[in-house]
Amino acid sequence: MRKLSIYLFTFAAVLLMGCKQNEPKYIIGVSQCSEDIWRDWQNAEMRMEANFHEGVELRFTAAHDDSELQSKQIDSLVASGISLLIVAPNQLSSVSPAIDRAYDKGIPVIVFERKTDSRKYTAFVSADNYEMGHLMGEYVATQLGGKGNVLEVKGLKGSSPAEERYNGFHVALAAYPDIKVVTEIQGDWTEPTAYEAVKNWKGDMNSIDLVFGHNDRSALGARKAFEERGAKLPKFCGIDALPGPNGGIQQVRDSLLDASYIYPTHGDQLLQLAIDILDGKQYPKETMLTSALVTRDNATVLLLESDEVVRQAHNLNKLQTKATGYLEQLATQRVISLLALILLSLLLLTLVLFILYHRSKISAQRERIVNNLWKMEAPAASVQPVDQQPVATAPASTSEENDTEQAKEPLFIIRFKDVVEARLSDSDLSVDDLAAAMNLSRVQLYRKVKAISGSSPVELLRTARLNRGYQLLIKGDKTISEVAYEVGFTAPSYFTKCFKDEFGISPSDLG
Repeated sequence: MRKLSIYLFTFAAVLLMGCKQNEPKYIIGVSQCSEDIWRDWQNAEMRMEANFHEGVELRFTAAHDDSELQSKQIDSLVASGISLLIVAPNQLSSVSPAIDRAYDKGIPVIVFERKTDSRKYTAFVSADNYEMGHLMGEYVATQLGGKGNVLEVKGLKGSSPAEERYNGFHVALAAYPDIKVVTEIQGDWTEPTAYEAVKNWKGDMNSIDLVFGHNDRSALGARKAFEERGAKLPKFCGIDALPGPNGGIQQVRDSLLDASYIYPTHGDQLLQLAIDILDGKQYPKETMLTSALVTRDNATVLLLESDEVVRQAHNLNKLQTKATGYLEQLATQRVISLLALILLSLLLLTLVLFILYHRSKISAQRERIVNNLWKMEAPAASVQPVDQQPVATAPASTSEENDTEQAKEPLFIIRFKDVVEARLSDSDLSVDDLAAAMNLSRVQLYRKVKAISGSSPVELLRTARLNRGYQLLIKGDKTISEVAYEVGFTAPSYFTKCFKDEFGISPSDLG
């Protein structure tokens, strides 16, 4: 079978040499702090722009407002071999160490939309959130005639846009002493959170003249709470003003919002900046994007313009897809003749048989691993023929003590397994910790485990982690990085190396 596989892969390489896809020139990792309509729109713009650059691969992650998860995702992107990192930090400082680690490894970093307290970045792209908050404050003062009560729904605590919009808004209102912010409700940019927080507010909703949400979804969540409680509806203002169906511009046009402020996505501009950096071209260190207020006076015109842009982008994407398919078909027709097609069919059939054979080996290996999970069974006592057994010379009590001691050894192994499995995900677990849990000294634990299993405690701990990782990978609902951290490895790359040494296959082969 080994000779057959060498022949097949050599033959396939010669036959398909003309069809081989080129490796990407640049791999760009995009770490989004959350997943929402604003970021979906921005990601789509980056994908569209990537179509105009040959050899660009995009890898996206979304942290769902979890700073710890985003840090792990950034480390995973770096470990995967990206050429450049684009990141929207969830909070001002919590993700900074992961960004620093990427930058220190020589990977260019573009920080966009949200700020970091680190200076280790290559470029920064954002709109002026302070200016947005300030202009929205002036608009609110105009709408209220300089007098009234305001309810404010803030963005995610610790994020730079929330802090800057808050500061700008309050500085603007400071010039209007008869406008009072009755309450500041903490949100996290999502509509459900804003709805629950406003619904649970114990104040008088009928006294509120205007609700300012730090984004459109927060304002809409507040509106839903007002409607549900049957209070009179005040004015509602937000920030984002996304184009397209159910975007902020349409919501202003349909009078669900009284005003919004365009928070530009500009994914195409962001990707072009990344390409310029990687190509060694000149680029600005900081880029501030322009934005504008959306009211009922201009919402209809802006919506028509944005719909036209969306329609043209959709047509362009369809055209690009058709062109790509045509070129691939043309290349195939050049390379593969009728004889090549026949040979390729035979090759594919043989490869299917080879894959089935390979999978059967993996299945057998899985069964062996599961049945011999730790390879820690106590060695069976050797039995001599009756006519060859020596006459016992030791007292009967000594024989009984030996039998009792041998009976204890499996119990010791079971207890040791339980101690290890209880702390398998602890990457700082040491032999001293295991010994303490077993009420033994380090030396005693080592000698006893070595005598029973033939392996050291460290070797058995690593084997247990790898086997647990194997079982998690078979389930298929976690990435290699997530499994590595869950079973106590500090780096996915080291987990992959140990896994291959243990089982003879890569973790990715189980996908």
